Amino acid sequence: MGKPANIVVLTGAGVSAESGIDTFRDGGGLWEQHRVEDVATPEAFERDPNLVLRFYDMRRAAIQTKLPNPAHDALARLDREWRGKLLIVTQNVDDLHERAGAARVLHMHGEHLNAWCTYCDGRSRWTGPLIDRPACPRCGSRALRPDVVWFGEMPYRMDEIHAALGEADLFVSIGTSGAVYPAAGYVRLAREMGVQTLELNLERSQGSAWFHETRLGPASELVPAWVDEVLGA
Repeated sequence: MGKPANIVVLTGAGVSAESGIDTFRDGGGLWEQHRVEDVATPEAFERDPNLVLRFYDMRRAAIQTKLPNPAHDALARLDREWRGKLLIVTQNVDDLHERAGAARVLHMHGEHLNAWCTYCDGRSRWTGPLIDRPACPRCGSRALRPDVVWFGEMPYRMDEIHAALGEADLFVSIGTSGAVYPAAGYVRLAREMGVQTLELNLERSQGSAWFHETRLGPASELVPAWVDEVLGA
């Protein structure tokens, strides 16, 4: 694989799992206590908003106690030192990429530490609870919800992601299951565009067959080694 000029990195739950953030799909993860239909759909919020708000208040509080791990640190180093184009597209709704120091980050599924006002469509940084229906800092209405993309909703900034893939020489998927679309389809899209593809994952994903190369192991080991390789190439 020659030295790329432009890189798109996709990160999933496996990157943050080593920081102690539960994944939805692993045994003992969040879905063990709550069904998707109960906490992660617009219909759930309409049916039982208190349950949904309590769930996300708990997640928001928990994430603020976690720290970036070596995978986050390595990607932040790549962001600092890479002179070509770089976009870190994350499916994760935590802020560990940013806390590690990465700036070129796009949260396609939203952010736990944001609140979205469904009345004025404003988004505000939010670190406290929402269960008590606090007022929107922008318009004063009490229509705040988690700024998280639920199942059945459209991920954010899709045009930007597709444009970045169109300019990329290398697409790297890290810690993803390959089960959640549209992100799971990016490797196929990249291949169709002639982009080199690399998977770094704890185990083979549902989309592994589409990658030119797959490396298996913990993200905290694989990602720093890959970043060293790319920056030293």
